[in-house]
Amino acid sequence: MDTEALKKYSALHPKPAGLTLQYGTAGFRAKAEQLDHVMFRMGLLAVLRSKVVVSTIGVMVTASHNPEEDNGVKLVDPLGEMLHPSWEEYATQLANAEEQELQEVITEICQKAAVNQQKDASVFIGRDTRPSSEKLSQSVIDGISVLGGQYHDYGLVTTPQLHYMVCCQNTQGQYGKATLEGYYEKLSKAFTELIKQSPSSRESQRHLKIDCANGIGALKLSEMEPYFPKEVLIHISNDGTKEKLNHLCGADFVKVHQKPPRGLDMKPDERCCSFDGDADRIVYYYKDATGHFHLIDGDKIATLISIFLKELLAKVGQTLKMAVVQTAYANGSSTRYLEETLKVPVHCVKTGVKHLHHKAQEFDVGVYFEANGHGTVLFSKAAEAKIRQLAKEEKDDGKREAAKVLENMIDLINQTVGDAISDMLVIEAILALKGLTLQQWDALYTDLPNRLLKVQVADRRVIDTTDAERRAVTPPGLQEKIDALVKKYKLSRAFVRPSGTEDVVRIYAEADTQENADALAHEVSLAVYHLAGGRGAPPQP
Repeated sequence: MDTEALKKYSALHPKPAGLTLQYGTAGFRAKAEQLDHVMFRMGLLAVLRSKVVVSTIGVMVTASHNPEEDNGVKLVDPLGEMLHPSWEEYATQLANAEEQELQEVITEICQKAAVNQQKDASVFIGRDTRPSSEKLSQSVIDGISVLGGQYHDYGLVTTPQLHYMVCCQNTQGQYGKATLEGYYEKLSKAFTELIKQSPSSRESQRHLKIDCANGIGALKLSEMEPYFPKEVLIHISNDGTKEKLNHLCGADFVKVHQKPPRGLDMKPDERCCSFDGDADRIVYYYKDATGHFHLIDGDKIATLISIFLKELLAKVGQTLKMAVVQTAYANGSSTRYLEETLKVPVHCVKTGVKHLHHKAQEFDVGVYFEANGHGTVLFSKAAEAKIRQLAKEEKDDGKREAAKVLENMIDLINQTVGDAISDMLVIEAILALKGLTLQQWDALYTDLPNRLLKVQVADRRVIDTTDAERRAVTPPGLQEKIDALVKKYKLSRAFVRPSGTEDVVRIYAEADTQENADALAHEVSLAVYHLAGGRGAPPQP
């Protein structure tokens, strides 16, 4: 390691005094002007990680659905998955080290993680469309170069595209070609094969209005458009030419505010969806004839995909195990529908994509979605091999055709991470093949009315939870209080959990009516305020 070069370059990316950041589920996020040193140091860390795993590592410069002024960075592990949890700690250490300790911290990470300095390092870089992203990705490159790493800069890409490239590179092309063309070709080919089978759908079925959150999704979707079959008629709004990224638009805005985004003109019964700022989440929605807004969120997306895959698995006649993974935020109606009507096992895990992804890997077919629209489907190696073999060799026509549909689904789904473009094509293919409208999909079950609230507390660590965050262990008496409140309402449940990023406690409640859900959420928030050290004035109904 060239200590002089490290000193020289590090001085060009100084750390603001007194700033400490934490690497969380979404990597680092902050105001863009606070991140220059972090980007440089994540370039360093990517090189070290690459040497340890002897594979290409990804660095994505984005702050997803945050406001345009923010930015952030996430590292991508060899198979396109999120950075290993043990390295999140190294990332935090490195980002917060004072200038003069930097060398020391690197040496310590090298010892702890057994980094072999002789190994080559390779890093893929991508960035979103924020005004600050280009300069910040240059800082990442400085970090990679100073430790002698090789890099390939993909420039503007969606987050899931970078995850995809990293996976292709490290599977020696088995997962696909590590280029944007490779991504477009693989997905569009699978999609085209799938909709060939569909009963000729009405014209209105094929029009889709897409709110791209004024972000990278718009650029990449227009690049991909020439690859789509003529049956697909997409209309992009919020393409980033006029308005600010994520401002009053995007999947997060639509999910939180339960209303259509600005910049998308929506007529009754038109099919619409929204991506988030880095295109790794998607939600669908429509307005009915009376002008009432209907949101189709991640829970309903998981349900649609599960129905489709379950039918196909039954047709191929294999004993492949399928399950759905959710968090405590999933609507109770979706859980009930999956378990009781579909008879598909449902598992609940802690909030955070990495927990969902990890659990989904335990099954032959693991479907996971967060209610916010981030999710995908994972197929085990054995299941994938079996399906591909049946698609080729199965004598029975019905079984072979079903296996072919499954094979195309495997190719259409981005198994590395939630991907709005891929998920959109999966949903469009399923709706076309089943001849379903958005209204029919929406009518599978009715969401229970729910309410999300947050309460400011002096220290969020006073709340500790268990049972996938569904029950509070501390402070004493809180869970008993919640249990008593829940008993007052029909079809109700409620849970509280500390925020991962700020001193607030998040509260979720659902019940048979909106009035009851609101009342329950308010009563639980008062219990939190009184028993967990609430700050400021007590919550008002």
